Amino acid sequence: MNRIKKIFSNQQTVVVVALVLICLVFSLMTPKFMQVSTFTNIAKSCYYIAFMAIGVTFVIATGGIDLSIGTVAICSALIGGVFMEKGCPMILVLLIMLLVGLLFGLFNGILVSKLGLPAFIATLGSMMISRGLGSIISKTKTISFPQGDEPGAWFRELFMVTREGGILPKNFPTGFIIVAVLGIIMALVLNKMKVGRYILAIGSNKEATRLSGIRVQNYEITAYVISGLFAALAGIAYVAVYSTAQPNTGNGFELDAIAGVVIGGTSLSGGVGSIFGTIIGVFIMAVLKIGFPYIGVQSHYQLFITGFILIFAVFMDIINRRRKAMNK
Repeated sequence: MNRIKKIFSNQQTVVVVALVLICLVFSLMTPKFMQVSTFTNIAKSCYYIAFMAIGVTFVIATGGIDLSIGTVAICSALIGGVFMEKGCPMILVLLIMLLVGLLFGLFNGILVSKLGLPAFIATLGSMMISRGLGSIISKTKTISFPQGDEPGAWFRELFMVTREGGILPKNFPTGFIIVAVLGIIMALVLNKMKVGRYILAIGSNKEATRLSGIRVQNYEITAYVISGLFAALAGIAYVAVYSTAQPNTGNGFELDAIAGVVIGGTSLSGGVGSIFGTIIGVFIMAVLKIGFPYIGVQSHYQLFITGFILIFAVFMDIINRRRKAMNK
């Protein structure tokens, strides 16, 4: 009994069990759920959220927040799309998109760490700036990215096989492989490398970390830069799957990403982070979003249920923190 309690006191274990149970419930309620096309749609719907969630995990682990990741993703896609329409090769377009994300991440990091602005206010401002900038540069028009055999459409194959006759079947979600590989790399960065350990230390006790001689400001900025880069990567994944980027969109993406991070076991108070849990949390929300229509429930009920799941996840984090404090 004690062993079972110990296992389920780990939030990452709980979310894995929850994901399996949710899939099992949907499969029992309708045989249509257990189809290849269903899991392809689940993968497609969560690529860009997963990338944003991986990046913002680092920020939340410091005890901060980044509300700009959704609009930065779309802003980077719009700016890259404008360069694409001017004749830039696609590889350069993708690099420009990543640069936009990096610059916004650096901007957020400087505002929070160097200038001392509250993360909520700083990134809320960046959300508005990035949303406006994307609209200004694109002149409020929708940007369409190459499809099929059009020049430059090759980048879409990184996230979804769109042609027949290759090694992998058509519509195979290759982006899942990228999510998994980057997830493993960033998990090692967060938990095994110096930069990750210092980021977690900042979230646990910022002042103690500073007094120990660690350059807290530099590592805080690094966390926001990582978040910005992964937001831009999310923008690339978004246009690869959906082909277009529209101005004045992206609001709300950050909420799904942050919810996935918290559900996956990263503490909003900082000091605790799990990339594996983050990815599982994102997949839970994607399964709910895709699964509800199969059983005749409108997908917006996902918001209702996700809200309760999020509250439960935060409650579990509070309980675990109190338990650890009592055991010290």
